[in-house]
Parts: sequence; C-alpha cells; structure tokens
Amino acid sequence: MAKISLKPLSDRVLVEPAVAETKTAGGIIIPDTAKEKPMKGKVVAVGKGKPEEPMTVKAGDEVLYGKYAGTEIIVDGKEYLIMRESDIYAII
Repeated sequence: MAKISLKPLSDRVLVEPAVAETKTAGGIIIPDTAKEKPMKGKVVAVGKGKPEEPMTVKAGDEVLYGKYAGTEIIVDGKEYLIMRESDIYAII
C-alpha cells in the first residue's frame, strides 16, 4: 500500500474502491455505461475518531459500504472515496 499524503479528520475514512467488474460470471463483457459502482474497497487512512466513538476500522481493512456513500476525491492522481465510518456497513 502506497503512502498517502492525506490524513482524514475525526470519524472520516479514506477508501480505495475496488475495481468494477468488466465481465459477468458467464464471460459477457460489461460496457462502461452499464458497470455497477463497486460497494467495497480497502481502507487507506482513518481519522482519530471522536472521544465518545473510537474508530473500529483501520488501514488495510476490506470494507463494504453503501452504494452512494462518500465523496469522490483525487489524491496523487488516484481516485478515492472519503466517508464517515458510519457509512461503512461491514469489514470483510
């Protein structure tokens, strides 16, 4: 995992989304316009949390999150999502 130049604040988490599938299980190629936005990814960086809510995820965790969770940002030329820890549903 590359060193990232961004440190999330409070209960924010920086997630690298998984790559969208390019083929179905049957081998059919999915065009870009029909690709589903991935709902899983890898935690790259986490904030310190809130005093009453310590962080439960850590860098390196594979997580599942909501379809519309987070805000897309570009850091060092790579696309990430930044979201609140509460937008994460589960650690895989």
